[in-house]
Amino acid sequence: MGVLFDYFAAPDDDAAAATIDLDGGPADASLPTVQLKGVDPFVQLGTLESLLTGVGYDTIIERDIAPVAMADGGTRLVVALTDELSAALSDADEPRLREVAEPWSRTEEFGGGADPDDLVTVLTGFAELARTATTRGDRLYCWVCV
Repeated sequence: MGVLFDYFAAPDDDAAAATIDLDGGPADASLPTVQLKGVDPFVQLGTLESLLTGVGYDTIIERDIAPVAMADGGTRLVVALTDELSAALSDADEPRLREVAEPWSRTEEFGGGADPDDLVTVLTGFAELARTATTRGDRLYCWVCV
């Protein structure tokens, strides 16, 4: 089956953690959600954050991103995304997303050849989720299910 990555907005860690046992993830809790198939919250979003913010990738991945919830020995997780990534996505307009999609598409995690136009579509939905979170005063999280 593969790993599921659902990105969502929630008011706080407790609300986000409450999604851990939901079969359908955060969408079952009626939280704003975007499914980003194959886009992990650690390496790939670390690269995305670096491209959007100009902060070095090594600096970004050195941050301690502890899960806000974990179940079944780590096969299900909920992790908070960084405020820096959320802000960068929320502020990014379409030209900026297009600019970032090109180098992001060439990264090793995408096999070096993802379609940048497909990634613009992914980034547009993700940026809209970040704007929703900002407007509501929420944070962004990722629900991971192996």
